[in-house]
This record gives sequence, structure tokens and C-alpha cells, in this order.
Amino acid sequence: MSVSTSEADLAIAGELTAPISRRRLVLRRFLRNRPALFGIVVLVLMFLAAFVLPHLISYTYEELDPYNLNTPPTTLHWFGTNQIGQDVLAQTLRGLQKSLIIGILVAAISTVVAGVVGAAAGYFGGWTDRALMWVADVLLVVPSFLIIAICSPFFKDKSFLILVVLLAAFAWMITSRIIRAMTRSLREREFIRAAKYMGATPQSIIGKHILPSMASILIVDVTLNVGIAIIGEASLSYFGFGVQRPDVSLGTLIADGTSSALTYPWLFAFCCGALVLIVLATNFVGDGLRDAFDPNSTRGQARG
Repeated sequence: MSVSTSEADLAIAGELTAPISRRRLVLRRFLRNRPALFGIVVLVLMFLAAFVLPHLISYTYEELDPYNLNTPPTTLHWFGTNQIGQDVLAQTLRGLQKSLIIGILVAAISTVVAGVVGAAAGYFGGWTDRALMWVADVLLVVPSFLIIAICSPFFKDKSFLILVVLLAAFAWMITSRIIRAMTRSLREREFIRAAKYMGATPQSIIGKHILPSMASILIVDVTLNVGIAIIGEASLSYFGFGVQRPDVSLGTLIADGTSSALTYPWLFAFCCGALVLIVLATNFVGDGLRDAFDPNSTRGQARG
């Protein structure tokens, strides 16, 4: 009986002293980051508002109420109405919906491109590396805002997906350089060499070994890029080069409400507040993920 008891005690002690898995450690660090949790809650609420609430309110974003023009917030129109009687709440939700879709698509596409280009340049080296990094260097010095503004007349009456592609085309270069540098160190590791000796193709090695090894960097990058993409789209739409009427985004709503910000503040305040809140939330989540994944992060260690 004493032997079995001591074995049980040793087993319990071994479980208590066993190292915490990386996944659990990352999750614990993230959950202890209050700004990141605040960002998660805000993003969830804004997603629900953007995609669920439009089906529950009385007006659509295009519908007009000719008896209420430039009215302040009331029980009928919670955010008031604009100059032609459109419901500001419905307009804000539509703008939020469009900005979220564009931000997520741009972030996802740019991160995928950065991962593939950076991994290919770092793994193959030679002329492949020089060619891909030359393209990245050229795009880094090209004024992206000016290029998209020049191209805007060509997609004025077309799908907003063209705007997504243009924004993503100028958002991958810096991350690709980071991925390239890490790939150059990873390609000499034992598990990569073993995959080569077993006959794995370069595409398989990049897709199954190199990119998964940098998943934490890519996750953080795609999260932070959402906020950057939303700001980029809002800036273009503010000057008339992004989302075009009759559709709306947060940038077009801010542009429409700027001239009336003092006389009719509800036309400007709600859409501007939504933009600030969503960008802050995505940045909080991105910073929280970076601190959780990075073992050298001072804030991450403090929360670990």
C-alpha cells in the first residue's frame, strides 16, 4: 500500500511539474491581456452589429424617409437621419460591414502573398530571391495611394474586389522580407534536410514545413493588417477613390459628414467612432497575440 501511495504521489508531482504546452502558454498569456480581451469583445459585437442588426431595424441603408430630414437621434431613427432622409444607423452598419469585409480580405490576401513570396525567396535563393525581392523593393517605393487613385476611374462602376486586390498588392512587402530571413535560417535545419532526403518537393517543404513553422508570425500579421487595411480603404473612400456610391463604407460616410460635423454631429460622430473603435480593437488583439506568441516579449513574460 505504501509503495502504491508513493507512486501515486510521484505521478501527481510529475503532472504538476510537467512543462506547459506552448499552445496552453500562448492562450494563458493572451487571456491575461486585458486590452486584447477588450478587443476581442469589441470585434465580436461589431461583427454581430454589422451582419445581424441590419435585419432587425426598420430601414435599409438605401431607404428614404421624406418626413425626417436631418433629424437628430430619436426612437424611430436611433442615430438620426441625413440630408435626404436616410437612416444613419443603417448607413453606419452598412459602412461597417463593407469596411470589415474589405479589411479582412485585404489582410488575408496580403499575408498569404507575403508568406508564399518570402518563403520562396528564402528557400530557393539565387535569381528567384533577387527577382522577388526586386519586386518587393519596387512596390515599397511606389506611392500606393497615388497609384490606386489613378486606377480608381477604371473600377468606378465595377466590383469592390478590384479595390481589395489593389490594396493587397501594396501590403505584403515588409512581411515577406521577414519571412524570407526566417526561411533562410530554417532551410538548414535538420527536419528540412530530412524532408529533402525523403524526396519531398520544394512546394511541399514550403507548404508543410516552413510556413507552418512561422504560423505565429502570420497570425499576428493578418490581425494587424485588418486595421491597416480598414484605415487605407477609409482614406481612399474619403477622397472618393475607394468604395463608390450608391454603396457606402465608413470612409464615404465620414466624408459626407465632415462638412456637417458641428451643425449635425450625428452624421459624423457615429461612423467616425465606429472606425476608431474597430481599428483600436484589431490593434489590441494583434498586440496581444504578438505578446502571447513572443517568448522574449517583456509584457508577454509578465503575463506568463
